[in-house]
Amino acid sequence: MNITKTVLLMAVLTVLLVVVGNLIGGQGGMMIAFLVAIVMNFGTYWFSDKIILRMYKAQELTKDNAPALFQITEELTARAGIPMPKLYRIDGEQPNAFATGRDPQHAAVAVTEGIVRLLSKDELRGVIAHELAHIKHRDILVGTIAATFAGAISMLASMAQWAMIFGGGRSSNDREGGSPIAGIVMMIVAPLAAMMIQMAISRSREFLADEGGAQMSGNPLSLANALRKLQSKAEQIPMEANQATAHMFIVNPLSGGGFTKLFSTHPPMEERVKRLEAMVYGQ
Repeated sequence: MNITKTVLLMAVLTVLLVVVGNLIGGQGGMMIAFLVAIVMNFGTYWFSDKIILRMYKAQELTKDNAPALFQITEELTARAGIPMPKLYRIDGEQPNAFATGRDPQHAAVAVTEGIVRLLSKDELRGVIAHELAHIKHRDILVGTIAATFAGAISMLASMAQWAMIFGGGRSSNDREGGSPIAGIVMMIVAPLAAMMIQMAISRSREFLADEGGAQMSGNPLSLANALRKLQSKAEQIPMEANQATAHMFIVNPLSGGGFTKLFSTHPPMEERVKRLEAMVYGQ
């Protein structure tokens, strides 16, 4: 169901790009915005592991200084049939974790000091399995594609605004005989709609990673217990996280994130826990 939802949301983003492009940018403007968004986002995608790990000053781990973490990860990757990722530690008390890398062959999983101290071995196993599910599902690629479409739509709206300013208040939509009011409304609404769809895709991938991680670890309740603990501590312990990377963490590292569920990168924790428990107890 979450895979179907992701496909449908991506299709809506595609349609929105075409409609917005033709309305306020024309064919030429749409192609320029789309190509620029591709270059920006796929450049980030290709070097995502190096960029984000450096941003959080992550330190690579070895079997010698993290034997238990390596044992858990090796067992899970063997079960999942994916290559062993590099493991990293991030200094900080907030318990959290994320996965990055452009594909399973170039993947990395990073955990904070706080998460290793807080969780039991089974709970940590559930968290690592969740992150490995992201890698197996190629969620970095999915997120990059969604960001490319959303970025192109926002860029088109920005181009139209500048065109109106320097074009004497006349947009391309106005010159071609369309409604200028419709064009202005689209400039405001389209980027918000694109952002909402992008966030919805992020939430659907989190549900999918929860399910995949629970199946991989063989214990949905351990992941559910871990998520409860992580959510509670994340609200108590601040973390210097970049808003642009908040969606990558297993729980949102920023307190007071979006003011509505529509603009949240993560599903409600109650719903995540409920779905995991339903895997054991049924509906």
